[in-house]
Amino acid sequence: MAYDAKIYNVMIASPGDVELERSIVREVVADWNAANAPAAGKILQPVGWETHSAPEMGDRPQSIINKQVLEKSDLLVAIFWTRLGTPTGVAPSGTVEEIEEHIKAGKPAMIYFSNAPVRLDSVDEEQYKALRDFRNECQRRGLIETYETQTDFRNKFARHLATTVNTHPYFAGSEKTAVGLDFSELIARKPTRQSLTKEAQELLLEASHDPSGQIVYLHYIGGLMLQTNNRQFVEGNNPRSRALWEGALDELRNAGLVKMLGHKGEIFQLTRSGYELAELLGK
Repeated sequence: MAYDAKIYNVMIASPGDVELERSIVREVVADWNAANAPAAGKILQPVGWETHSAPEMGDRPQSIINKQVLEKSDLLVAIFWTRLGTPTGVAPSGTVEEIEEHIKAGKPAMIYFSNAPVRLDSVDEEQYKALRDFRNECQRRGLIETYETQTDFRNKFARHLATTVNTHPYFAGSEKTAVGLDFSELIARKPTRQSLTKEAQELLLEASHDPSGQIVYLHYIGGLMLQTNNRQFVEGNNPRSRALWEGALDELRNAGLVKMLGHKGEIFQLTRSGYELAELLGK
């Protein structure tokens, strides 16, 4: 079925030592689209120099990439491990130049650094030092994220992507979900007209019947547990099922209907607003 949606370009920026993470970004973006695009009225399109640039002469290579790809991007995701990248004549590396230009344009940037172990004799010492210096500078200027493994990166990026798209002012204006609404407006509506997706409504109702009012969201080797009231929502290794129910949890969290307990993101507790809305939905 056709639906109206606004397309946002997600630029993947990195040196050449994190190819797997670049692929993970594309997979997570696809999962977000599968779970959220129709209801949110947004489609995220991953872009990069290798897929969205064309040969052109007359300027610096990085300047051409900036014009062809970066300027048309809405969200930038930068990933680093052992290298900073090749200097451009303007910045220490192409990735750094992309970050600086993107931030200067007032657009959101998400920056990740890998803590994965590496053999020291396989690392370019100058590159590694430049990367450490840049990482320290980023920590002074804002909030960055680190990860230990590719699985850790996938889990963190999936959560951060949902939070950024659903709450950052840059993406406001096209929401069809509860994220963009005041809760008072949600309560004023009839339950049958709720703009929460049916999966989010179902998860909220089930959690309201759980004795502790909690949702367990736990990653383990080979799968994912998303459970409340003794019910497991994700179907085995079904990626579509995983995307749908993770998206549902993100909706509840960003609408203020559940809150995270602790800092690991594994337990979510229904809020007062969550119980109130669940009561309306159950009528």
